[in-house]
Amino acid sequence: MADFRVGRLEQGQSKIRNVPIAVTPEGFWCCPSPAVLQKTLKNHNHQRKNKVSSPLPSKASSLQRAANSPAVKKSRSSSSLGSKVVSDDQRSPVPTFDSAVATSPAVEPERPPNPTVDGPQQKISVGFGQPETSDLKVILFGKEGICVRMNTHWSILAENSSFFADKLSKQSPSPCVEVADCEDVEIYVETIGLMYCKELKHRLIKQSVSRVLRILKVAESIGFHACIKSCLDYLEAVPWVAEEEENVLTSIQHLQHYDASRILKRVASDLSNPPNDTLAHILELVLKSNEDKGRREMKSLVLKLLKGNNICNNGSTNIFIELFYSSCRRCMESLLNLFRQASEPSFSDRSSDSKDPIMRQIALQTDNLIWLVEILASRHAADEFAMMWTSQHELARLHSKLSVMSRHLVSCITARLFVGIGRGEILPSREIRHLLLQVWLQPLIDDYSWLQHGCRSFDRNLVEEGIGQTILTLPLEDQQSILLTWLGRFLKVGDNCPNLQRAFEVWWRRTFIRPYAEHQGINLHSDDKS
Repeated sequence: MADFRVGRLEQGQSKIRNVPIAVTPEGFWCCPSPAVLQKTLKNHNHQRKNKVSSPLPSKASSLQRAANSPAVKKSRSSSSLGSKVVSDDQRSPVPTFDSAVATSPAVEPERPPNPTVDGPQQKISVGFGQPETSDLKVILFGKEGICVRMNTHWSILAENSSFFADKLSKQSPSPCVEVADCEDVEIYVETIGLMYCKELKHRLIKQSVSRVLRILKVAESIGFHACIKSCLDYLEAVPWVAEEEENVLTSIQHLQHYDASRILKRVASDLSNPPNDTLAHILELVLKSNEDKGRREMKSLVLKLLKGNNICNNGSTNIFIELFYSSCRRCMESLLNLFRQASEPSFSDRSSDSKDPIMRQIALQTDNLIWLVEILASRHAADEFAMMWTSQHELARLHSKLSVMSRHLVSCITARLFVGIGRGEILPSREIRHLLLQVWLQPLIDDYSWLQHGCRSFDRNLVEEGIGQTILTLPLEDQQSILLTWLGRFLKVGDNCPNLQRAFEVWWRRTFIRPYAEHQGINLHSDDKS
């Protein structure tokens, strides 16, 4: 609970101590939380226990107490007076309040005979306001045995609350309104206190969003329309943190007749169709960016956002996926044109100033394609990309005509497809898997040394596992053809070639051991475990 201070006290009155009741500087009340009230009751019971267990007073102590009795009486007389709070901006003067924490026989449903200190927990009764200055008593029955009595004013509550106006219209001139099962006594008291303020919005400025939502709930239950409007004005202007957003939306979405739609616009557009054009514009901006740091950070952010929500799992799946594939086609066409320029015989004779822009664009378009295939793989929608990539026969043919420094990043696209197939993220047909190995495995082997030393994101173990798993998904004859070709290259260049020994072992077992094992009835799984 916020820490409030009393405005000022009338002359001759003393401040009430050891009572957990707070009053705002404006003069309206703020009820303590149930935990504070229970703590006070515990302290009260502890004092009673000490008093009961204390020994009988001696003659000397009796004389000393008799000598101090006038001062004690004077102190009690002074503390029995309430403190009065005055505010210049109140609609009508808020009455002075006299608060006490004690047992209330009127609130308890039953009182056990001869209660002891260690018996059942007693109820708490808190009083607000002076009966002499009020004409309406409101009693709140809350949880954990808390009862709050408020001495208020008929005209203030009837003017500001449709709930109290309806109740009071059926009551006698000296009514007592009771509210049973009050869920939030603390906020209920504060909300009624807000009826005495002129500028409600200003009183909410220093409150937290969660507390204003609690006030809004109470204000709605009692028909305090001015408070509801002020709470909505506050929520419309104040920033929300992530965990507060859902609570705000849940609390206000049914308040359309209070123009809550102005708050909902913060999180919802008026457009009925998904923002396809917006996503396409974002993709275009990111793919065409020439600033390395900004492009790299935004690609990472957009990829994280696309992975973290279900934007492509609703009814617009085909529309969004088509946006990604349209970008893929444009990048592939651009990359092919760049390869054609870089493979021309006269290209090597150009100056560095003429060649560098083309080399930079090759790297840029390659990075774009890697990013797009990463997005598609995360959405389990990269099967078509694998088919598009295997159809790039001209690009694969031109690949060997460029220097390895210029072309090696293109093999990262092939490597990512192999990793996706090995993980089960990409599930192309058997023909596409075989064609991918036929068209792009040799260019990948040719660039392998550069990929290991010139590409920081290249994970050799992951790529080799992906290549091996892709080979092992093919028929045994195709496995043999590809692995024997790999073996001849591996024996020549060693570490400058992918190490596919694990896939080779599996193929060997399938080719030479399984036929014999099946004939002899041997369980291969037990051999594998051993």
